[in-house]
Amino acid sequence: MGIRFDFNFGARVSLPEQAGGEWEVHLRDYSCDVGLFSTRMVAGTVSSAKKFFVPFEIVVARDGKEVLRHRMDLKGRKVLVQFPVGTLGDLMGWFPYATRFQEVHGCELSVSMGAPIIELFKDEYPNIRFLTPEQVNTSDFYATYNIGLFFTDSKCEYQPYDFRYVGLHRTAGFILGVDPKEFAPRLAIKDDTRPIPERYVVIATQSTTQSKYWNNVNGWRETIKFLKDNGYRVICIDQKAVHGAGTTWNQIPHGCEDQTGDRPLSERARWIKHADFFIGLSSGLSWLAWATGVPIVMISGFTHPFNEFDTPYRVINPHTCNSCWNDQHVMFDHHDFMWCPRHKGTAQQFECTRLIQPKQVTDTIRCIPAFKEQAAAHAAAAAWANASAGAVASLGSATDIPQIASV
Repeated sequence: MGIRFDFNFGARVSLPEQAGGEWEVHLRDYSCDVGLFSTRMVAGTVSSAKKFFVPFEIVVARDGKEVLRHRMDLKGRKVLVQFPVGTLGDLMGWFPYATRFQEVHGCELSVSMGAPIIELFKDEYPNIRFLTPEQVNTSDFYATYNIGLFFTDSKCEYQPYDFRYVGLHRTAGFILGVDPKEFAPRLAIKDDTRPIPERYVVIATQSTTQSKYWNNVNGWRETIKFLKDNGYRVICIDQKAVHGAGTTWNQIPHGCEDQTGDRPLSERARWIKHADFFIGLSSGLSWLAWATGVPIVMISGFTHPFNEFDTPYRVINPHTCNSCWNDQHVMFDHHDFMWCPRHKGTAQQFECTRLIQPKQVTDTIRCIPAFKEQAAAHAAAAAWANASAGAVASLGSATDIPQIASV
């Protein structure tokens, strides 16, 4: 009868014009057993308001006689999940929910994302088709779901719940209608050997907006000194050694070793994976570290603790202004590097991290089992070295030894 439908932008039904009579269209959520929309028309297109996963049922009648009833069934169907390009942390958090979606529905899943991220996942997920946005042909798919942060979606048409209330990564689970419980993705690290023999810690200090930085003037300097005093090498793996905007520029911290630059993400993952632990911000490399499984010290006041993955080594000062990112009453400005919605231009600007003291961070580090082991070993080695030096000194020099008189 010329009726066409798909689920590539919510439920969509296209009805041709025919001589005499009207079409009657009903959209339902068969899981909730509730009607979502009904209309009558001579010809045209019906599209659901909700664009996230809904178990739709489409019913079409003509002159009071049902001519089509279709329940969405993804098993064996071609389904596309589209992710934004140009982000690292978001993809680390979101992609696992696409894999869970495939397991739940048994669909033939394709995912669209940036090429550098594809290289991290592709070999670990042979049952998923990876595409860059340029390779996507939307007409190939029975259903499509778009994952993202929908800041102005006050009617919750693209997400069932505002992402600021459920957490950065868990929003993907809600959009796809699967269990939002977090779990990390698997990474394909081409060279998985240890990069250096000594024990070391990886840090990442740069981010996309100043509010994410650790803005304590002594923070990184004192933390790096603390780590080195306990026998660690400290490796910085940011993409950029210097980053900022306008008159504000953030330099790689003094005292660390520079492994910054335009390097493959798998190389950064290799450095992180073999470290004793990772120290970072609410930024992409912290999410990459999460995927490697190492302990993570996350320094953030810009976001609420539930916003990112769970870590026992989260550092936040609850006595300052904090969590503006998760405040639905303020709108994040992607174009303002100095965004601080409550205190910009005042003495309180960026106090959320400026008042996180180095001691709070180093005390958190002391709780990490690998650090305890290293600190004890380093202290024992230092004590042995001091004792050995003292023993040698007590012998004195050869000129101090009395000479035997000749006969």
